[in-house]
Amino acid sequence: MGNKNLYSKEAIQKLKDLAESIGFAMMATNLKELPLHIVPMSTKKVGDRGSIWFLSSKNSAHNKHLENDPRVQLIYGNSTSVSFLSIYGTVNITTNQKIIDELYVKTDDAWFDGKEDPNLCVIEVIPSDINYWDTKENAFVSLMSLGFAALTGESQDLNEEGKLKI
Repeated sequence: MGNKNLYSKEAIQKLKDLAESIGFAMMATNLKELPLHIVPMSTKKVGDRGSIWFLSSKNSAHNKHLENDPRVQLIYGNSTSVSFLSIYGTVNITTNQKIIDELYVKTDDAWFDGKEDPNLCVIEVIPSDINYWDTKENAFVSLMSLGFAALTGESQDLNEEGKLKI
């Protein structure tokens, strides 16, 4: 496994590619107590500066935790593409209607009573520490390399890992 740290725009692009392609994160809140409170969250957007945006309900347990402790851990994983992210950061919670309008799509009606739902809010995660694990090639090439390794006994460097510094 190769180690490749990425910086600035390249790091933000890698974060965006992985988080948006995986789509769902497990969000851990209440980090000062065990067990952690962990919920699945749908990634709505990764911004140009690396912030990750989610829609949420003001009265949810994770929002209540974030009011008391704004620290959060996000875990993304896709075993099919062998892509993973671990993100630690802090949150900013907003009810800015322009942001809600930008992020909200019709399928969000499954969780909210439309864009005007009084309990609807946006969680912006501002990362401070990001680690990633990803295949160097697409899944098909990686599978072929794995097959080659099995046939020949030669080890293959299929994955890369590193830190993303935004």
